[in-house]
Amino acid sequence: MSLRRLSLLLAMFAVSSAFIMAQAAPAASAAAPAPNYSLTPYGPPITLEAAKKVAAAAQSEAARNHWLMTVAIVSPSGELIYYEHTDNSQWGSARVAIDKARSAALFKRPTKVYQDQLAQGGPNTRILQIEGVTAVEGGVPLVSDGKVIGAIGVSGDSSSNDGQCANAAAQTVK
Repeated sequence: MSLRRLSLLLAMFAVSSAFIMAQAAPAASAAAPAPNYSLTPYGPPITLEAAKKVAAAAQSEAARNHWLMTVAIVSPSGELIYYEHTDNSQWGSARVAIDKARSAALFKRPTKVYQDQLAQGGPNTRILQIEGVTAVEGGVPLVSDGKVIGAIGVSGDSSSNDGQCANAAAQTVK
């Protein structure tokens, strides 16, 4: 068999194998649609008493993991309702926690959404031009009865640890 015939035979085998594999491959499952955060309505602002309980839940999660955290709770309009700074937590976290909470309240979505978009690069970097967006995990809307009543911002450790504390606290809202 000539080299040319062998090459043609191998090429035909490769094409037919690829066709058979494509026919036999199961259909890829459709990805879950992204949540439409903008449809979540705003509700009345979280009360001071409720804000203190939410902050306590975040601090409890932080203490359980030996993290020093700063916690901010804001109204749906982003105005500060309650703030706590753990002794010896870094002072730079004060503004960051407030910014994360404001971003989560004003845009009705966790700040991790923006962090993930930014990590993808390309056209997603346009979020850097949106005033008020903090693209670092740790800001989470507080939702009660299907309405955003405020948001929590947590800062002081890695963004994933900040997010763990914020999410644990947000789960306590009824």
